[in-house]
Amino acid sequence: MKKLSIYTILLTFISSLTIAAEVNIFNARHYKADAELYSKFTNKTGIKVNLINGKAGALEKRMIEEGADSSADLYITADAGRCGAFKAKGMTQGGLISPAIKAAVPSNFRTNHWTGIAKRARIVYYAPDRVSGAELSGLTYESLADPKWKGRLVIRASGNIYNKSLVASLVKNNGKKATADWAKGVVANMARTPIGNDRAQIMAVAAGEADIAVANTYYLALMLSGNKGAEQQAAAKKVKAFFPNQNDRGTHMNISCAALVKGAPNKANAIKLVEFLLTTEAQEHFTNNTFEFPMIDDVSPSPLVVNNIGLDFKQDLKTKVSSYGAKQADALEVMTAAGWK
Repeated sequence: MKKLSIYTILLTFISSLTIAAEVNIFNARHYKADAELYSKFTNKTGIKVNLINGKAGALEKRMIEEGADSSADLYITADAGRCGAFKAKGMTQGGLISPAIKAAVPSNFRTNHWTGIAKRARIVYYAPDRVSGAELSGLTYESLADPKWKGRLVIRASGNIYNKSLVASLVKNNGKKATADWAKGVVANMARTPIGNDRAQIMAVAAGEADIAVANTYYLALMLSGNKGAEQQAAAKKVKAFFPNQNDRGTHMNISCAALVKGAPNKANAIKLVEFLLTTEAQEHFTNNTFEFPMIDDVSPSPLVVNNIGLDFKQDLKTKVSSYGAKQADALEVMTAAGWK
């Protein structure tokens, strides 16, 4: 009986270890390649990754409704504005700040509740046959409101998180009033009412519907890769990339981020996963599959990005990406007031 009891206790202990060797990711990134990366993590560590995929809003709603009963350990999504807003709702916790994370991620791209795992830049694309070098010289986000661009600009809707974060950065750097005036100028310069995703803005420039577009860097590489079809690949070849604000603070940078969810049942495993995502192996996987910029210094972007978008540009390392969530309400307010649809 005594031996049987000890055996039963050992089995229970081993079983509990097996159950604990997992991590639950609520994932709003829409890249199939991410699942391959999590499989590599499991193979290396033995920690099983349970992946719950969905749109950001739906996943956040579920985690909020489940509260303390949620199984979520990490919320992985695109845009610092989303991670910041999620934190503001009291849905994250501190502790995502191990020595490995601190060493890999510059302080302006992380907090102790969430951290960047890859970078992207929101830049200007232009038609080289209709936009001169003189017009581009010294181009800034602020100068997109210049009347010389009237009827020549396309950009996504005001409700888009990438635009909310861009405008939040302008509020942070220039103040709310100046940004409100800027938003009115941008609306006046639009070639059409905002419609479509970032690729649709690039397509509009290629089709001659506008001369310049604002879109994230990785979209052009995605189109050039042929993964979105021959039509988009051909359109991408008709535009050129330009990095704004090279003479002052640098080009607006954003991130894909991982947030440590409040009450995470597998916190230690969640931290291990984030540390893995910041290794050279994982960062190369990101750059070669999602065409984002690496978070760490010793990894190069995809050749498609280097050869067609560029690598040698000044990044805005002054503006903390945590301000994108903090200034998000102000950003949406000024865009709405300006008639930005």
